[in-house]
Amino acid sequence: MIRMTPAHGHVAKIALVGDRSPHVASHTRIPGLLDALAERDGLVLDAYWIPTPDAATVPLDGFDAVWVLPGSPYASEAGAVAAVRTAREHGIPFLGTCGGFQHTLLEYARTVCGMTGAGHAENDPEAEDPLIAPLACSLVGHEGVVHARPGSLAEAVLGAERSTERYHCQYGPVERHLPVLVEHGLVLSGHDEDGQVRIVELTEHPFFLATLFQPELYGDGTRPHPVLRALATAAVAHAAAR
Repeated sequence: MIRMTPAHGHVAKIALVGDRSPHVASHTRIPGLLDALAERDGLVLDAYWIPTPDAATVPLDGFDAVWVLPGSPYASEAGAVAAVRTAREHGIPFLGTCGGFQHTLLEYARTVCGMTGAGHAENDPEAEDPLIAPLACSLVGHEGVVHARPGSLAEAVLGAERSTERYHCQYGPVERHLPVLVEHGLVLSGHDEDGQVRIVELTEHPFFLATLFQPELYGDGTRPHPVLRALATAAVAHAAAR
């Protein structure tokens, strides 16, 4: 990425958790998006790619942000889940996109809600009652409207109650399991036009957001999506506080 003097006075360390591949469109866009954040907004992120098998052992609590990226099935489900847990428990700004959204729900269900058997059908096709299952209609290549809950972090980040977002996924949460997660504090803060959850967040956290859509695919890749700008802003604030 481009090295430059940050307009906000601090360089933030961000862990990019995912199995980097030139075949995953969002991965190929990230270097340019990091450069754009530095050039356009003065938000300089020192990025480290962390493969999912390493995410359970690398001390992620030393980072200013954790971003669990698309690209599932991951080489290590446990590593992806561990990355979410570290960010959540240590108050580290967090973003999960696509597969990261799915594994955010897995971590919360297992660790906070006690749903130790919560599974992901992509990782475990034999799971009897998975939390994450194939969508009724694939969202690979889909673009659709997302409605953010009024007053939510999602609405504040998007800058509007309604936005159009891009997807590239085939798995999502099973609706009947979601009330348990809500009872334990997870906020379902964005839905599509059919009422299916597309954004989740935590209110008692400096910045914790996960989206089933991929903000990496926004536009032509030269202007960071508002979600990415918000994560970068939170990371720089975290670095400043340290």
